[in-house]
Amino acid sequence: MSLSPVTEEVVRPAEDLAADVPWVTIVWNDPVNLMSYVTYVLQEHFGYGRAKAEKLMMLVHTEGRAVVANGTREAMEADTEALHGYGLWATFQKDT
Repeated sequence: MSLSPVTEEVVRPAEDLAADVPWVTIVWNDPVNLMSYVTYVLQEHFGYGRAKAEKLMMLVHTEGRAVVANGTREAMEADTEALHGYGLWATFQKDT
């Protein structure tokens, strides 16, 4: 007698998936990293051009934080972990 687990596929309605999309990754100002390094990380990790990376870096510097990416929760969590790997202060949250 073979006891195999019964698996049931869970199908989420499209509106449930759409509701999960507005998440953001935020980079916070810190007293450690140079502005040129933050610019480099934004270019390296996200593939942003120099102008966009510098604009985001200046928001971090002048306003204390900047939203650097948006997407699904999983993607923003992965970006946040990657930014931690670069030594940046970053968080992710549901976009408001």
